[in-house]
Amino acid sequence: MINYQLLGKTGLRVADLCLGTMTFGDEWGWGSTKDEARRIYDHYREQGGNFIDTANIYTNGTSERFVGEFIAGHRSEVVLATKYTNTAASNNPNAGGNQRKSMMEAVAASLKRLQTDYIDLYWMHVWDQMTPVEEVMRAFDDLVRQGKVLYIGISDAPAWWVAEANMLADLRGWSSFAGLQIEYNLIERTPERELVPMAKEFGLTITAWSPLAGGVLTGKYLDDAPKTVKGRLSIEGMDSMRKDKTDEDRIARAVIAVGKKVGASPAQVALAWLRYASVPIIPIIGAKKLIQLKDNLASVEVQLGTDDLEILNEASAITLGFPNNFYAKPRINSMVYGGLRDRIKV
Repeated sequence: MINYQLLGKTGLRVADLCLGTMTFGDEWGWGSTKDEARRIYDHYREQGGNFIDTANIYTNGTSERFVGEFIAGHRSEVVLATKYTNTAASNNPNAGGNQRKSMMEAVAASLKRLQTDYIDLYWMHVWDQMTPVEEVMRAFDDLVRQGKVLYIGISDAPAWWVAEANMLADLRGWSSFAGLQIEYNLIERTPERELVPMAKEFGLTITAWSPLAGGVLTGKYLDDAPKTVKGRLSIEGMDSMRKDKTDEDRIARAVIAVGKKVGASPAQVALAWLRYASVPIIPIIGAKKLIQLKDNLASVEVQLGTDDLEILNEASAITLGFPNNFYAKPRINSMVYGGLRDRIKV
């Protein structure tokens, strides 16, 4: 059963599984037809889901158009999230990016495609590494004050930039980020170095994109797996998203082993693992077929024991690097706390 949680430090109630709609539309070669997308959307809603994630660029705008049609008649029951920044290649240097012009034009176009007057959660999609943080946060606040956007979030940016942005917003009385959207899964655990601790400190809810690592964690890319279905990462141009195959295979086999032990599919295990993180994490599930969505939704019933988590965490372990490893050294702990760390409560 889908449950709900508050988004960051707000009172907004969102489903603990978010429906990602990057698969709505087949313009990119691996998505869903309109009819199948509609079945996926309807079933998610029937199970209590209310959190829909899209973006201005997904399937060249088709995703937003489909979502706009699907939510007609019950707009107030849906927490609608979309994004700006990315755009198709063009001769216009301001067509994409984080700047105010890009934001204002993108939100106007998204509202039109979505057939709505407001967006519940508006994400900055990717940090462009050049727009001043003051410009971004002031522009976001203007949209909130205009009522076009209710809450804002940040996707795919370094922890220091997010921290600077939220601190600036707090000091100036502007709207601050309520959520952080990042790639996070058993194969991509590097956010644990900076992004996850930052989210915990600022009270940001993490929405994890690619929680199944593009399907790698289901085991379908293993050499001995049946090659009956062509996965997204098999498509030309998408293979650049792959990590080290040896590591991927080892982690995928650990997920499969735990799945057999607890009686769950690999996808359900990978999604369930996210519930045991140190911060609130909402997986963004993106299904091409209704059967995939049903399998993903069942992950909320999967319980992982201490031994299961140990298998998964050991198989996917990363080194946290400096300064985290430095802090963990017994000698440093002894000097910092005078040998009394175990007696100091925080």
